[in-house]
Amino acid sequence: MSRYLAGGGSALLLILAGFFMWRSQAQSEESLPQAPPAAEADEEGGEGEGPAASRPRRPPSAPERSKEERRFNRADRNNDGRITRDEMLQPRLKAFQRLDADRNNVLSFEEWAARTVTKFGNADSNRDGALTRQEYATTAPRPRTRPKGQTCAC
Repeated sequence: MSRYLAGGGSALLLILAGFFMWRSQAQSEESLPQAPPAAEADEEGGEGEGPAASRPRRPPSAPERSKEERRFNRADRNNDGRITRDEMLQPRLKAFQRLDADRNNVLSFEEWAARTVTKFGNADSNRDGALTRQEYATTAPRPRTRPKGQTCAC
């Protein structure tokens, strides 16, 4: 019976503590200070003595660029306000050059599928041009190893 009373009393104390914490953090809108008008700082000359000098200064504001403006500026490599075809294709150039094995600026199917062709050649152990079930099983992707101490891929 005393355990029930102790549990009930401690639950009541926790509820009261939560209530007092909530009341102490709650502020009414009347207690918040009012924001100073922006024109007042200009009239007083900005820097100087008096009430304007004691207030913290606001940082200068930069114009907010839209997402499309930032994207355009990244693509415009020479900053001339225009995006040429070469500038548009520039991000893909390195990947293309990596695949173009004979450097003739033409990507053949064999060059594009080079990794798959190499994988097939390594798996075809009897060199008959076809994979058996056992040979195909060697092409399965390797399971990813987790770093030490990590128990899940969460």
